[in-house]
Amino acid sequence: MSTRNQYERNAKVFKALGDSNRLMIIEMLQSGERCACEILEGLHIGQSTLSHHMKILIESGIVAGRPEGKWMYYSLSQEGCEAAKNLLDDLTRIKDNGNRVENKCELSLHSLRT
Repeated sequence: MSTRNQYERNAKVFKALGDSNRLMIIEMLQSGERCACEILEGLHIGQSTLSHHMKILIESGIVAGRPEGKWMYYSLSQEGCEAAKNLLDDLTRIKDNGNRVENKCELSLHSLRT
């Protein structure tokens, strides 16, 4: 996978987590699989709005869905949740640069003085 594609994939995770309704859906799914009808009742939103949120959550990998009859059932994806936690950990880790390169701004300022 190219670096650009990886950044786009990572952005989908943060997009999924960047909405209060989607965070509420994730919280609802922590107790197990839920039918779309249950999620609709809990959030007081319309079917099309729920479909939009679920599409984003599924594309992020955090949530999995399966059809049964006329309803969809959703659950947290163990693998997707673990990947999201690892992503946040990787992105927020401060790296030790033992061979720190001088700041470019500092270099430019130094050349202006001489």
